[in-house]
Amino acid sequence: MGYMRATSDSIVCDYLVIGAGVAGLRAAISLSTSGKVLVLAKDTLHESASEYAQGGIAAALSDDDEVTLHEQDTLAAGDGLCDADAVKTLVNEGPHVIEELLAWGAEFDREGGELVFGREGAHSRNRILHAHGDSTGREISRALYRKAASLANVQFLSFAAVTDLLMQDGEVRGAVAYDARYKQHHKIFARAVLLATGGLGRVYKETTNPNVATGDGVAMAWRAGAVVRDIEFVQFHPTALHLNDAPRFLLSEALRGDGAFLRNAQGERFTDELASRDVVSRAIVREMGRTGAPHMFLDMTHFGPGVMEHHFPRIYQTCLRYGLDLTKQPAPIHPAAHYAMGGVHTDLNGLTTVPRLYAAGEVACTGVHGANRLASNSLLEGVVFGARAAVAMASASSIEAKGEIPQAEVFPALTESHLRSITWEHCGITRNEEGLQKAVSILRSVPMERRAEATRLDYELRSMRRVGLLIAQAALDRRESRGGHYRSDFPEKAAEAVHSRLVRSA
Repeated sequence: MGYMRATSDSIVCDYLVIGAGVAGLRAAISLSTSGKVLVLAKDTLHESASEYAQGGIAAALSDDDEVTLHEQDTLAAGDGLCDADAVKTLVNEGPHVIEELLAWGAEFDREGGELVFGREGAHSRNRILHAHGDSTGREISRALYRKAASLANVQFLSFAAVTDLLMQDGEVRGAVAYDARYKQHHKIFARAVLLATGGLGRVYKETTNPNVATGDGVAMAWRAGAVVRDIEFVQFHPTALHLNDAPRFLLSEALRGDGAFLRNAQGERFTDELASRDVVSRAIVREMGRTGAPHMFLDMTHFGPGVMEHHFPRIYQTCLRYGLDLTKQPAPIHPAAHYAMGGVHTDLNGLTTVPRLYAAGEVACTGVHGANRLASNSLLEGVVFGARAAVAMASASSIEAKGEIPQAEVFPALTESHLRSITWEHCGITRNEEGLQKAVSILRSVPMERRAEATRLDYELRSMRRVGLLIAQAALDRRESRGGHYRSDFPEKAAEAVHSRLVRSA
């Protein structure tokens, strides 16, 4: 498929999709019927948060379930901040997108030919579909990629780190991509741009996210003048593997759904394992503080023969690789940054507050998750709103291939480890005014400098510093505790649920 090249360092397409996770892939499939689509991946085409999503995808498809029950569970988890129309859209369109995924070859777990529905924390019914036990995101990504790659109008470009959006007359006209292999920048012009860049977990010292999750989409949208909403609401997964020589690998919610116990070093259970993630995370941190232990334990040793090997093969094999046999030993665990409920504010069709700029998936704030995401709603949101954004983008008119970067390129003079320590200490699971003010002060005062030859890490640190500052600012302003945001100095919930909104001043 040929794209018209305006010059040797620019590309013109109809639709630009930044990110190759489930939201970006689903959008590309629909957009292909309306024009030429270019999908960019910062790393390989298979390095995204979607690939690591173990928990599953939720939809009211089982005989004892209803979309209204899924709606009620989602609203309850969101703690007063969900957008009711967005939630209704998600749960109503959920069953259809699952049928669509099945038609495109997604292989969800079955018994006797029938789909198996599991249950996770804060769900009132068994409505979670899994694939290969604990590789749901990978399987959905595989099916969507296979479908997208079969379409003549869809082209992929890997190792293309988008550094900025291109602006003209207050509209987004495309983006600038940095090719680290050749140290070249390419201007890519499009009539509509979709941010499907995923999450921001690498901003934190402890995270389950892949290295590509540096909040690039939020940072570049903010620089372009888009509203960033509810960014202070970061979900910390309670059970990340905590071994010195291992990555912070996610130990799925489904383990606790199937009966895993949380224990302290003395073997005592200390909390309700099926409570919401913020409650469980705080309980673990409290118990660590009370006992002085560096971690707690997740115990699956009472599971029946073959359960870990067959139901959770990826988790079992990964832990075995690091010398931990989960059938015989409890896993040391520690909470880690996992998911951003807030992000770039969009309407129900993925449109941000900047014309021609759309967002879907974790980078977006549709209002579905409110203050706390219900387990296994994230993959569903990516597919549902990726498809909706594509429909809206398809109506965008043609434009002239012209645009400028909205802000001069300068980079923060600080190390990644310092930045991540600041956010973890002051913007983490438990927050207070003193710590948040300190984080804002430090991150605001970081010297900014130009670089003769900027690297991908320079661009990522620029994003991480901006996103860390946005989280700290919004968390400081929110003088209450709600959902994933907990202030030890304001432990009560405010009477009125109010969204935070941050936008760059002119």
